[in-house]
Amino acid sequence: MMERRRMDVALLVLFLVHLATSLEVPLDLPQPPTITYQSPKDYIVDPRENIIIHCEAKGKPHPSFSWTRNGTHFDIENHPSVDMRPQSGTLVVDISRERAENYEGVYQCTARNKHGTAVSNNIVVRQSRSPLWSKEKIKPIVVQEGVSLVLPCRPPAGLPPPIIFWMDNNFQKLPQSQRVSQSLNGDLYFSNVRRVDTRSDYICYARFPHTQTIQQKQPITVRVLNLDAINDTMAAFYNDTDLFSEAPVDDRRPTFLIPSGPSSSKMVLRGDKLEMECIAEGLPTPQISWTKISGDLPSKRASLLNYNKTLHIENVSASDAGDYRCTAKNQLGSVHHTIHVTVKAAPYWISGPPRNLVLAPGENSVLTCRASGTPKPTITWYMNGIPIENSPKDESRKVEDDTIIFAGVQSGSSAVYQCNVSNDYGYLLSNAFVNVLSEPPRVLTPPNKVYQIIRNHQALIDCSSFGSPVPKITWFKDSRSSILQEDPYILHDNGTLEIRVAQAQHSGKYTCVATNDLGIYENHVYMEVKEPTRILKQPEYKEVQRGRSVVFECTVKHDPSLIPTMTWLKDDGELPDDERLIVDSDSLTITDVTEDDAGVYTCIMNTTLDHDSATATLTVVERPDPPTDLELTDLKKRSVQLTWIPGDEHNSPIQKFLIQYEDSLHHRGYWHNLTEVPGTKTTAHLKLSPYVHYTFRVLALNAVGFSNPSRPSRMYKTEPAAPDENPAGVQGFGTEHNNLVISWKPLTGLQSNGPGLHYRVMWRQKVVDSEWTTVTVSNNSKFVVSGTPTFVPYEIKVQAVNEHGLGPDPAIAHGYSGEDLPIGTPENVHAVVRNSTLAEVFWDPVPSHLIRGHLKGYKVYYWRNHHYKHSPHHMEQDILTFSGNHSHGMLPGLHPFSLYFFNVRVYNGKGDGPPSSTQQFKMPEGVPGSPTSLIVTNSNLDSLTLEWRPPHDHNGRITGYTLKYQPVNNSNDLGPVEELALAANETSVTLPNLKYSTRYKFYLNAKTGAGAGSAISQEAVIIREEAVASRQVDIATQGWFIGLMCAIALLILILLIICFIQRNKGGKYPVKEKEDAHTDPEFQPMKDDDCTFVEYSDNEDHKPLKGSCSPSNGTVKRDDSDDSLVDYGEGGDGQFNEDGSFIGQYSGKSASRDSAEGHESSEAPSPIKAMNSLNSFV
Repeated sequence: MMERRRMDVALLVLFLVHLATSLEVPLDLPQPPTITYQSPKDYIVDPRENIIIHCEAKGKPHPSFSWTRNGTHFDIENHPSVDMRPQSGTLVVDISRERAENYEGVYQCTARNKHGTAVSNNIVVRQSRSPLWSKEKIKPIVVQEGVSLVLPCRPPAGLPPPIIFWMDNNFQKLPQSQRVSQSLNGDLYFSNVRRVDTRSDYICYARFPHTQTIQQKQPITVRVLNLDAINDTMAAFYNDTDLFSEAPVDDRRPTFLIPSGPSSSKMVLRGDKLEMECIAEGLPTPQISWTKISGDLPSKRASLLNYNKTLHIENVSASDAGDYRCTAKNQLGSVHHTIHVTVKAAPYWISGPPRNLVLAPGENSVLTCRASGTPKPTITWYMNGIPIENSPKDESRKVEDDTIIFAGVQSGSSAVYQCNVSNDYGYLLSNAFVNVLSEPPRVLTPPNKVYQIIRNHQALIDCSSFGSPVPKITWFKDSRSSILQEDPYILHDNGTLEIRVAQAQHSGKYTCVATNDLGIYENHVYMEVKEPTRILKQPEYKEVQRGRSVVFECTVKHDPSLIPTMTWLKDDGELPDDERLIVDSDSLTITDVTEDDAGVYTCIMNTTLDHDSATATLTVVERPDPPTDLELTDLKKRSVQLTWIPGDEHNSPIQKFLIQYEDSLHHRGYWHNLTEVPGTKTTAHLKLSPYVHYTFRVLALNAVGFSNPSRPSRMYKTEPAAPDENPAGVQGFGTEHNNLVISWKPLTGLQSNGPGLHYRVMWRQKVVDSEWTTVTVSNNSKFVVSGTPTFVPYEIKVQAVNEHGLGPDPAIAHGYSGEDLPIGTPENVHAVVRNSTLAEVFWDPVPSHLIRGHLKGYKVYYWRNHHYKHSPHHMEQDILTFSGNHSHGMLPGLHPFSLYFFNVRVYNGKGDGPPSSTQQFKMPEGVPGSPTSLIVTNSNLDSLTLEWRPPHDHNGRITGYTLKYQPVNNSNDLGPVEELALAANETSVTLPNLKYSTRYKFYLNAKTGAGAGSAISQEAVIIREEAVASRQVDIATQGWFIGLMCAIALLILILLIICFIQRNKGGKYPVKEKEDAHTDPEFQPMKDDDCTFVEYSDNEDHKPLKGSCSPSNGTVKRDDSDDSLVDYGEGGDGQFNEDGSFIGQYSGKSASRDSAEGHESSEAPSPIKAMNSLNSFV
């Protein structure tokens, strides 16, 4: 029957015309009370402060308040120490008049107006307590080394419970480890005690968080002694009784101190934290591990604390129930303990508490109170604080377990309904009103609100409305041409318009229209789509050495209308306040980096709408610290074991260790590399040599470099022994023709293996049945054998010997006695000419017994004699060496058409042998070299002359010359080639009929019987000299020049008239004095004998122009014959065009003439001189 009723309810809910959601009713409208704020259910108060029990509510009309205490009405009027705040239900208890404990109890607030009544939770008010520790005298604890120990704390019960920690007299926390740790109940556990645990200040502290007070237990003294010390110490107190007679504590397998037994159980509430601990004793110290037998540990919520002794699980859920196993293990065994965990649950909401309903008359809806818990909770409904079954009957209301169904509600049926859900572990109490109203729509969202949205982000535009019946919401954009209800727009039930991916085109004006049966209301809002903030260049991982600088770059792009703010974080916290950290607009610089600077740096660019961030890690590296605690073990005659403890690697893994040694017996103060081991090892097996006083040290290497050396190990002296090896590099050679020098590389002190090192030197001729000769050599590395035959092979041995015996049998080395100059000469010497510059020489090798040494090779001496004329005064000899045993060789680079003489000699390590008989060979003709020079002379209108000198290298008889020439145009294109054959005795030629004003290129080479040699080239241009003269222009006939001269004359005339008037007014004008004062010749007037005015002429005789200055020799150069006005142009660039016009500027005095004109050339006239001349002309 119950299941059918549930189905009916579900169907009814499915087909309801209107399903209301929780609404915020405007406070200007009638509404039942709503509790807005209240004190927590378990309310612990500080007894030193006034008690404030909160109860705030809203409603229309504003509600009135009342309280119950411990289930009965609490009359404030009867308690002068209690006040209720105006317009509020909050109680304030003044504890200055009474004790706070007098007001402990269970309080409940009621808020009511004419539309209903709301009630608060039951608020349990309790006073915080921090009682003092009971006084007790704690006797010293004396324990044997190696046993387990528990120091109890047992703090006084407080409200809330205190936080426990152990410290010493200096308020420093006692060090804890896998061996020593604090349990959850505050006791201090020792898995095994050591001598270092002896101290007199084990102090347990309890901090009471609510009152912020700390209580201290009496200090506990612990003395840890070994067995003999305990007997000696305690005998004095117990009449020499042997208190501890058992054997010393041995290593033992683990056992659990807590919890006890093989298994235990634990209950935890859903949502709370679960803490399980296992502490074991044993020797060596046990290691603790955890597993869940019935599944896996929740990786994200589970953590191991207190050196793995505590398993902590946050926010417990039903899935955390099951069996957990902790295991304690050391080298001697292991032990297990199983904890069975059950999870209970106080009531909790499944889909949230019941929601307020606002209904119009005649509407339908439901009020749901869905909750769960373990065990299953019971649900009780109240109306206006009264059990609903005791409330007035209402035909429109029907209660179905956790649901109240409303059908056709009537005006005046507003009320507040309470849903109470409870089980053994707690309760939930929720108020939800049903408000029956008739109200036209209104939009609560502020008008003209501007929404700023980041492009490609979600946009939510609110249209919070109210009305009864619930208004229908419609959205329009800009022109209101269509309703916004299709993609990309999504309309939510609460009226919010969503655009999942906002773009620039979505910016604009939006209109929200709310409509119900009683009216219509519209509201306008605006949306602006902004560009997102993006980090273009992110900071990168940095690895930097200590003391250097590092820069993190963070370049950002953002919407220009938004104001950005750059923030840097270190390890998710603020940057340290350090001047070494420099923050710029797009970077973070850290100077003089220290190890404390290592961490994760985050660049955050914030705007008012969005942000972007990027992180980078800074790793500070440094050379590793030197290894420590060098220890020598496994000492043997020829080896030792070296162990060490690595130093701090400073964030750069150690790559290898370098082991060095010092031999203070043979080489004190010098360290030698012995071996290397990988950076993962901390031990090395070292092979040693006898008779050495070893001291070792270790260096660590990482990516930054080598560490400083470790402190030296203790010295280890090895015993002497016979040598293990003989000298290396044994060789025999002669320095004279009759000796043999035997040399070797002496053994080092490390190789000597003992005192009294010397050498047995042995030698014999390499012939059958030859006897060994032996000598003893000390303090030397060579021995000279005299009186030996010249260049005879020997067998040699050198053996190391010391006071403890001979070295191993030495290997035989081979050598020769001294060399002498060869006495044989090559025979059958001759040459074969291969071409005009190459010849090949042949000879028969010299027999080895005539060489008298190691054959090094053969040398060919050769020299040249010109023109086949034999002369004893030939040119300097050339030598070509052929290393090795050769019988022929090439002579390159010879001169053609030459006679050569040569001989051949053999040579050994001592020098050259006698020469062979001198032979000769003739080189054939070759092509000649290029002519020495080629000069162009006598260039005329259509002809020129070429002169040349014969080649320096004839390489034969010159039979003639070949001349080729061709024209070249302005674009360097070559014309047709003309060729002319010339006799051998000619050294010049005249070429007629050439083209005027044409550039020609000439090529000339010589010939012998072997052919033509390389050519020499030259270029020339055919120019007529008269053509240059024709470019001169009769400047005097130009109109502009005549006008210029007239203007100058008129200007001077005006100046003279002005001067004359001034002289008549003010006396004599001191022109003469000023002229005399000027010593610069440029300001002196020209003399008549320097320059005279004559008529201009343009004839071919180059007569001087009138007014020009001529050289004293009467000649006029073409470049200088023009009027000197050209010199007035700035920079001297003035010149005449072919049409007679003047190019340049008449602007000030000219530059000095070319110094090539010498002192005889007259000075260029200045404007002042020109005016003086014109003045005399006028």
